[in-house]
Amino acid sequence: MALAVRRSLRFHGFSLACFACALWPTCLTGQETIVNQSLAPRELTQNEARLYFGMRRRLWADGQPVKIYVLPDDHPLHIAFAKDLLGLFPSQLRTGWDRQIFSGTGQAPTTVANEEEMIRRVASTPGAIGYVSKLPKDPRVRMLEVR
Repeated sequence: MALAVRRSLRFHGFSLACFACALWPTCLTGQETIVNQSLAPRELTQNEARLYFGMRRRLWADGQPVKIYVLPDDHPLHIAFAKDLLGLFPSQLRTGWDRQIFSGTGQAPTTVANEEEMIRRVASTPGAIGYVSKLPKDPRVRMLEVR
């Protein structure tokens, strides 16, 4: 009897671990859109966020140039951000950026290695926008709500 209970617990524990691993990228990745504190807007619609992150809108409403920072395409936070906040697959973003590069009409956003670099770059670049898993305690950046 004790052996059967141990096997059952081992199986259920393994099942729970597999389930948790399958959810890991989305569980770990709450997303906050951050901007340089010099920017006026406090919120964007999802469509506006798509235009900015898709590199199709190049100026903020006040005329300031937009500078986009993103994480690598395969980063779990980038994947979650694209799907959850923008409603796009990361490959759709990449295809749009590549099309602009190859046609000579635009350029891709700047890719940063990690969230710390994202915060540093957004904080030091006027007109910058990016995303992180949680809002940093840096007064040079602030949250931009995407609704």
